[in-house]
Amino acid sequence: MTDTPPLHPMEREQLQRESMLVVTVSSSEEVHDDVRSAIQALEDGESVDSTPTISFESYDELMETLTPRVLELIEAIRREEPSSINETARVVDRDVKNVHEELSRLAQLGIIYFEKNAQSKRPVVWFDDLVIELPFEPETGDTATVAP
Repeated sequence: MTDTPPLHPMEREQLQRESMLVVTVSSSEEVHDDVRSAIQALEDGESVDSTPTISFESYDELMETLTPRVLELIEAIRREEPSSINETARVVDRDVKNVHEELSRLAQLGIIYFEKNAQSKRPVVWFDDLVIELPFEPETGDTATVAP
């Protein structure tokens, strides 16, 4: 995995003002339509909901990314505020290489970011609440049929 570029100080400040991250499932077409609608609303002088949201294309992709181990890792970073990736691995009692890979993936998704110190990178969870929305709509292709 490649390292994510450092956040611009304005981006970091904006994230630190947010307290919630919404994770949901929607197609790239739906996301595109939402962005287009938001741009139009802004051009019309209307306000738009700016809650940070990450959308996955399928329930499977969401569940493969936000596994119980990953959620435990996010919670540990939020609670313990480790100063480096090595310290994070110690906090969760896991292999440094695996923790580094998971943190890199989370940073690519925008779930965490890294603050660079002299010799290390400190993972930062910028939100207080993680809200997972699971829409049950036929368009997503992930529906379940229940027999009567």
